[in-house]
Amino acid sequence: MPVISRFYGIEISMYYDDHNPPHFHAKYGEYKILVDIKRARVIEGFMPSSQTKLVLAWAIIRKDELIKDWELAKMMEQLEKIEPLR
Repeated sequence: MPVISRFYGIEISMYYDDHNPPHFHAKYGEYKILVDIKRARVIEGFMPSSQTKLVLAWAIIRKDELIKDWELAKMMEQLEKIEPLR
């Protein structure tokens, strides 16, 4: 599962050829969530509120890049790194 971004102790990654809807995985310590890219909402898992807000804000800002990586993953091509939240 390629890591496409890291910020504030949060790791963002995508699986190749993953199921719909388009989403990414976020991990913070022992916590994990799946985030719907198009709706910028948590679809599975739990993460503390502060970190969840950071992930969702980042997802809104980087939506186009996330969709592009999702399409690359579907074609089994190398994913591009995405600028972290600063």
